[in-house]
Amino acid sequence: MAVRAIRGAVQVDANDSASILEGTSELVSEVMTRNRLTPADVISAVFSATRDLNAEFPALAARKLGFQDVPLLCCAEIDVPGAMPRVVRLMLHVETAAPRSAIQHVYLRGAAALRLDIAQ
Repeated sequence: MAVRAIRGAVQVDANDSASILEGTSELVSEVMTRNRLTPADVISAVFSATRDLNAEFPALAARKLGFQDVPLLCCAEIDVPGAMPRVVRLMLHVETAAPRSAIQHVYLRGAAALRLDIAQ
């Protein structure tokens, strides 16, 4: 088994709890599905949110998906002028037998424009 980091991001519709949780749940679920992972494979997760998202902790979505024993951290994304608004980013650290080249990073909704080179 190797330790791998998986990146992802999603642009949410609004700064309200429901939108943040729904978008983050979609992101985490898609990362887990595409990489054939279970919560037991996850070492830790870091979530960041743009400054305009403060109505909810994105990590709550992961807790609701079964990440009960996984260390989770939320932080603020640096406020770069002109950056895409309403974005939740994810860095997931996992144990997997998959080679680095097989890892699927996930960029959803408007956030796909952040990494056109790897968004699927």
